[in-house]
Amino acid sequence: MKSATYTITNKMGIHARPAADIAKLVGKHKSDVTIATATKKANGKSVLMLTTLGAKNGTEVTLTVSGEDEEEVFTQLDDMFKNHFYED
Repeated sequence: MKSATYTITNKMGIHARPAADIAKLVGKHKSDVTIATATKKANGKSVLMLTTLGAKNGTEVTLTVSGEDEEEVFTQLDDMFKNHFYED
């Protein structure tokens, strides 16, 4: 299992486009992915759950990846989070 904590830094947070990009990436792999705020948790394959996290700019989230291809999935998601979901 791999996990990391990030502070959301893009202007609009995890809105529809980043949520769809995350879900698309996770859906191609076998690992389980969870993204959690202090009060909510979302399955990384669910656009709806990701958008309802309320992860706005400045929100701290924890990414957890577990499974047979966790290293690959974690590396790609880590890059997305560190690069503002490629929006800025």
